[in-house]
Amino acid sequence: MAWTRRRFVGTSCLAVLARPVQSEPRPVPFIDSHVHVWKHDPTYPFAAGANVPPQDASAEMLLSLMRANDVERTVIIQVIHYKWDNSYLAAVLKQHPKQFRGVCRLNPEDPAAPDHLSRLTEVDGFHGVRLSPVEGPQGDWIRGPLMRPLWRRCAHLKTPMTLLIPVTRLPDLHRLIEANPDLQVVIDHMADCPVDQPGKLELLLALAHYPNVFVKISHMWSLSHQPYPYPDAQAQAQQLYKVFGADRLMAGTDWPISLRQLPYAPSVSLYRDHLSFLNREDRVQILSRTVQAVWPF
Repeated sequence: MAWTRRRFVGTSCLAVLARPVQSEPRPVPFIDSHVHVWKHDPTYPFAAGANVPPQDASAEMLLSLMRANDVERTVIIQVIHYKWDNSYLAAVLKQHPKQFRGVCRLNPEDPAAPDHLSRLTEVDGFHGVRLSPVEGPQGDWIRGPLMRPLWRRCAHLKTPMTLLIPVTRLPDLHRLIEANPDLQVVIDHMADCPVDQPGKLELLLALAHYPNVFVKISHMWSLSHQPYPYPDAQAQAQQLYKVFGADRLMAGTDWPISLRQLPYAPSVSLYRDHLSFLNREDRVQILSRTVQAVWPF
């Protein structure tokens, strides 16, 4: 039979349809465990004396970046610019409950902090609290009498305790963790342990003894002495991986604080495309499943 032009075109189209479709592989799922938001809005005033950048870092800006980088959800940590006023983040959580979980800040030296936590959790929809004890005497409240009732309330509410804490203060946590063995405790940014001081890293590795302690392998951009993708900081993350395991580590970009050195896209790529010591299963665990276990969406 003669191959007319019409028959050739029709047959060619069928052949194309029969051919398997080549699609791009789906990126590793990512739930960013650590971002901040703020907005210059008189409805949500900043704390007196706060050193706030002139640019916004709004929830809308974050959502746009998430869509562009296939980031499914994020955990927003209340930024220090508002001090103890969590109103802006509470409004964001109400507006975007499917995309965000929120971690509030409380005054740790306020005896009413446990009751404030109950309200923020039960009324305003927060799923965690963050404390930030500094290294010097001003951070000694982490050893003080107000910690026990606050940690007990966290345990009662099943509200994870997140800590921005210097690595040298980690020994102060043992008694609090032991008194609340069912409370999930998350250490931010590898406790900002210097990558060239392995003796200090032992203080963080010692917390692996407690099964409900988790670590964010974040801040590689600030801890590293080497260029992107920060091999020395990756080596520290690998040590944590060997001791804690993938099911107790999580990834976080610290957007927009990280913009000092690193745009959002390479921050995400750092976890998706580097960290060569991870197999795919453990990469998925660290990028999404661990976060989901602590902050269920």
